[in-house]
Amino acid sequence: MFESLFGSVDAVLLARIQFAFTVSFHFIFPAFSIGLASYLAVLEGLWLKTGQSHYLDLFRYWLKIFAVTFAMGVVSGIVMSYQFGTNWSVFSDKAGSVIGPLMAYEVLTAFFLEAGFLGVMLFGMNKVGPRLHFTATLMVAIGTFISAFWILSANSWMQTPTGHIIGENGQFLPGESWWAIIFNPSFPYRLVHTVIAAYLTTAFVVGAVGAWHLLKDRANPHARIMFSMAMWMAALVAPVQIFAGDMHGLNTLEHQPVKVMAMEGHYQSHPEGAPFYLFGIPNSKEQRIDYAIAIPKASSLILKHDPNAPLAGLDTVPRDEQPPVGIVFWSFRIMVGIGMLMLGIGMWSLLARVKGRLYDWPLLHRGAMLMGPSGFVAVIAGWVTTEVGRQPYTVYGLLRTADSASPLAAPAVGASLVAFVVIYFAVFGAGTWYILKLMSHRPKSGEAGVETEPGPTRTAGITPASALEGGQ
Repeated sequence: MFESLFGSVDAVLLARIQFAFTVSFHFIFPAFSIGLASYLAVLEGLWLKTGQSHYLDLFRYWLKIFAVTFAMGVVSGIVMSYQFGTNWSVFSDKAGSVIGPLMAYEVLTAFFLEAGFLGVMLFGMNKVGPRLHFTATLMVAIGTFISAFWILSANSWMQTPTGHIIGENGQFLPGESWWAIIFNPSFPYRLVHTVIAAYLTTAFVVGAVGAWHLLKDRANPHARIMFSMAMWMAALVAPVQIFAGDMHGLNTLEHQPVKVMAMEGHYQSHPEGAPFYLFGIPNSKEQRIDYAIAIPKASSLILKHDPNAPLAGLDTVPRDEQPPVGIVFWSFRIMVGIGMLMLGIGMWSLLARVKGRLYDWPLLHRGAMLMGPSGFVAVIAGWVTTEVGRQPYTVYGLLRTADSASPLAAPAVGASLVAFVVIYFAVFGAGTWYILKLMSHRPKSGEAGVETEPGPTRTAGITPASALEGGQ
């Protein structure tokens, strides 16, 4: 059956689709858990500082959601890593001496840190003191950041490889300093941009849940806290993300100019200022943008801060070194467009605060609900822009994707792809449904946690009894 379905399809293309599918599923869970872990730390810290039981209730409410999200992220990540050996064995052989240690550092630091404190965070509220439990929550939050640090360092090295030497067999080997590998030119920008994206993703999920419950009951204090905190994050952090994205774009222009050409849709060079295409249909065959709607010289203004600055186009790049322009062009616009909408919601929430209508403006709440999944769409669009824009290379400029794949027949890759699609949608679809069910539950006083055994919460004498109702 698989021979008839995939016999005429390129095995490398199927391997790429499989990796893209699995990593897209995986990426949405860390994008949520990184921000949610920090949000839980803030909630527990506010509870310890103020003694207000609402913060403890919200901590327990979101802790259950975090537990499911974290578990699905771990499982999907483990499965994804096996593809380096099955579908991309040549890449693993050639780049393993650089990528392997970076992945190992992630396990030895972040994974062990999270594993060591996650149990205390999930099940230790009634068994350890509040300060020790808060420490465990902080360690899990720090662990998620460290995990992002190492994974993004490895990915960034593939985008802007430095600090390596090439051995006799064409293998990438560490040079004199690991610092040059870890802190490669694009890594700091990519780390900041991605982590902020994770925080915004979490903020808009929390804001959507708060808005949902405010539409049902404007007086719900838990919903008010959630919505207010999320909107502060949107209003304050979305502008920072736009600035970070601009810095990342300038760094990409310096080190990966072909990717920027594809993002901008610049098939032709512009010696006297390049336009920014708001809309258009990339036509790679004819090397032009059809039905273009553009702002004259705006691209030069954004990328060079000079409307008359020249920008090179894809006409300076051989056809076999050009990425798929249509995918990169539109994924970039989806990411930027969602970023602008996030900024708009944040500014709208500030207006609502000034007017004293943050909790009784149904149109704002419905807008926040619609924006609930926007962070996930944006991070996937950003990932597509980054990874597809790097093509036709796995290690930019040095190792082509076509030369990185395992020598497998297309039906074998296609069979595993079908299996992944069926299993992922079944397992992670059920998990996502359960998370949505948890979110639909109204936060309440005395919110139940994930403790396996009942018992009073230990307070060390720092919180009033009213804050401990959920631990009874």
